[in-house]
Amino acid sequence: MKIETRLFIAGTPLFLLAAGVYALWTANTAQGWEPVGTLCILLVGAMVFMVGFYLMLTAKRIDERPEDTEHAEIADGAGDQGVFAPWSWWPLAIAGSAALAFLGLAVGWWILGIAIPFGIIALVGWVFEFSRGQHAH
Repeated sequence: MKIETRLFIAGTPLFLLAAGVYALWTANTAQGWEPVGTLCILLVGAMVFMVGFYLMLTAKRIDERPEDTEHAEIADGAGDQGVFAPWSWWPLAIAGSAALAFLGLAVGWWILGIAIPFGIIALVGWVFEFSRGQHAH
């Protein structure tokens, strides 16, 4: 995770510099300084730093990966890569509820009344998928 951490941490000053350039650039326009865009770029820089900080903390907890060593072989990365659901229909239900929610924004707000309960049911089903049924543990 060293490379990912460095990439995100090094991206933070880039966004801070971009926010400063944007603030100066918009200050010289006829409308004057545009604070919303400057704030948004600063917030993107903060989010990039948070991701880098999270990756740095995660890298301290886990063993070194083959991607982090210069002399690693392809076979070093063989084996289990994690625990994943063998099959699940819940992501499709969540996508359907998200599509209904966006349709509600475009067509009518009343569709959100259908989409939100459907999305809550789908999310709860996905979260508790391994607590019941065939894959319960």
